Amino acid sequence: MESKKASHILPLIILTVAGFTFNTSELIPIGLLTDIASDFGVSEARAGLLITVYAWVVALMSLPLMLLFARMDYRKLMLWVVGVFFVSHIASVLSVGYWSLMASRIGVALAHSLFWSIAPAMAVAVCPPQKRATALSALVAGGGIALIAGLPLGRLLGLVAGWRATFAVLGALAALVWTGLMFRFPPLPQHGETESRRHMLASLIHCKPLLMIYLITAVIVTGHYTGYSYIEPFMAKIAGFGETTITLTLSLFGVAGLMGSFIMSRWFMRYPRALITMSSFGIPVIMLLLLPGATLAPASLAVLCILWGMGMTVYNIAFQNEIISLFPSDSAVPMSFYSGIFNLGIGAGAFVGGFVVDSGRLAHIGYIGGGISMCAAIYCLFLYLPRRRRA
Repeated sequence: MESKKASHILPLIILTVAGFTFNTSELIPIGLLTDIASDFGVSEARAGLLITVYAWVVALMSLPLMLLFARMDYRKLMLWVVGVFFVSHIASVLSVGYWSLMASRIGVALAHSLFWSIAPAMAVAVCPPQKRATALSALVAGGGIALIAGLPLGRLLGLVAGWRATFAVLGALAALVWTGLMFRFPPLPQHGETESRRHMLASLIHCKPLLMIYLITAVIVTGHYTGYSYIEPFMAKIAGFGETTITLTLSLFGVAGLMGSFIMSRWFMRYPRALITMSSFGIPVIMLLLLPGATLAPASLAVLCILWGMGMTVYNIAFQNEIISLFPSDSAVPMSFYSGIFNLGIGAGAFVGGFVVDSGRLAHIGYIGGGISMCAAIYCLFLYLPRRRRA
């Protein structure tokens, strides 16, 4: 019994470490935005395009790549994904200019496109059915740890040794993940053939709750990343935080992510509607309080970041679980759509945030991002949740 239990735990740990590595790579330009901009002699808004382009590549390529490689064993596919991730990070370390760094980040984004399409299905597959929410929480916890340790420590390493050192460490982590996948992860063939998955697209279009999830996610994430993509310059220029305080505050955001994962693993199956509602409204409300918190009581930003990080993590896990509940036999295609739409929101949010910063309204990113997300929260409460009850 113990060995069987361990056989589930080790593959899940490998995926969680992979999730940490991928999420750290995606987020790290946020923590190093000023340094990258300074190194290449570009504006912070232009450096922010590294986030936007990355996210839009993921958004555009998640589904096509998932369909292209649908026949491949998930473990073999993940080995290729992590390999491309590793090579692209080496290219980032060796980049000689802004555009060569952009090209290497596109390579990372292509790997990311497939990772989050298949990682949730792999996590669920290696765990008992009754542990589905726990498996997803563990996987998403890797992203929370990326916020706690990956982003702050990567930022700190970048400040001390240069941003290239941070990308080098991420490449080394990718090599470790590849080794774990190669020698300690069981083969996981796909659930359906390529043609059946293509036919499945028609059923997705007619699944109204799923389409609602996609719409809500696109808007919520756009609002979230409108503010979060530029939280570093916001804390430095609006709240007046120093380098150490910024790093610690970003860490608190990640700690909250782990707290959100714990909440989901314990209580989502019993209180799904309450957690969906609280996270959907919590994100915009927190963002609307960013400027008042920064100007009236800067220390309150720590509390806001804890609640913000918790809300975003709960939201992400909740809607991944909703998708898998709608398509329990084969969630890869709908999850690839979700990953693409999530990253479409990241790119759109970073783009909107960059426009706000360029227009001299850095202080207002919370108001703008919060207003965008609030529209999705209202839609979720009055349209999605009643539909969910009937579905």
